[in-house]
Amino acid sequence: MAVLALDTSAAVAVALTDDEGGRLAVRTADERRRHAESLAPMIAEVLAEAGVDRTDLTAVVGGTGPAPFTGLRVGLVTARTLALSLGVPALGVPSIDAVAVQAVADLGLDPGDEVLVATDARRKEVYWGRYRVVAHEGPHGLPVVQTLHGPQVARPADVATEATPAPDGRLVVVGEGAELYAEHLAADEDAPLRPDAVVLARLALARRAAGEELPTEPLYLRRPDVQEPAGAKRVVPATGGTA
Repeated sequence: MAVLALDTSAAVAVALTDDEGGRLAVRTADERRRHAESLAPMIAEVLAEAGVDRTDLTAVVGGTGPAPFTGLRVGLVTARTLALSLGVPALGVPSIDAVAVQAVADLGLDPGDEVLVATDARRKEVYWGRYRVVAHEGPHGLPVVQTLHGPQVARPADVATEATPAPDGRLVVVGEGAELYAEHLAADEDAPLRPDAVVLARLALARRAAGEELPTEPLYLRRPDVQEPAGAKRVVPATGGTA
């Protein structure tokens, strides 16, 4: 039995794990404008590599962002549709949480240390959140973090004012947004930039085991770039007197 995890909040990331979060197969592609075209073939590839049929899936995990509208929607609609067709749960986990948890492991953070994650929101803005490390290792071998602020969307210069030292440890800044706006948010060396779909799957399993709700509602945080035009105004003919 296996768990499929999808994230399209930035690049396209697909992972297949066992029911304990053990990695079976992974695919990633830096396709920012072709999420829909890339996702289905990558799902087929991870299933084929692991020798798993889609009917063996016990859950489908989707990264809920935050992220711009179009790319994020592709991953979540795919996750929901696949889960519905197979009769298995669709589990949502904020993609930004996965980056924070990954940073704890990659950078060797300790309890009391804090992580500021900044991801690309376009329009010269970032999505950001700040987390405190609670435990270096918890269920499924994952670090445990507590959300302190966010997720929110703001200008990099404004987020920089939130990058104050942690009261009980050090603060690290990670994420693609920090790399893009290094003049304001300098990412730590070896910091993760984008969500790892394996971490996403493990987070979903750990949170489900803890009895947490895992909604698949997307975190857009602002209105989409493209909106339906307002309906045409009805023109009422002017009336005039007779000659």
